[in-house]
Amino acid sequence: MSWKIIDDNTNFENILVLSSSKPQIIFKHSTRCSISDVAKARIEKKLSELSLGADVYFLDLLKNRYISNIISEKMNVKHESPQILGISNRVCIIEQSHLDVRPDEIIEILSKGVI
Repeated sequence: MSWKIIDDNTNFENILVLSSSKPQIIFKHSTRCSISDVAKARIEKKLSELSLGADVYFLDLLKNRYISNIISEKMNVKHESPQILGISNRVCIIEQSHLDVRPDEIIEILSKGVI
């Protein structure tokens, strides 16, 4: 399984619409940050499992910071990096950042149908 990339052509509104029928997960990554690299590696080890319960997106913050700003504003969350957001029914249900990015916890939440 691979990431769905958020870039200039990705409309965040479409992700919100999809969140009404299936959870959406967004990982915001800084390619200049070693903590972000650790978080990304953790997620990539579990990407197939995460993808069973949700669509999983990757946002390169250095290339698309303005998209992160839009997400932060619409989801009412502080911009952080690295950061993973779980969105269901247009609401951010999960927000983890820095070394607190824990894909196993998100998989558990998805398996319980909480989001």
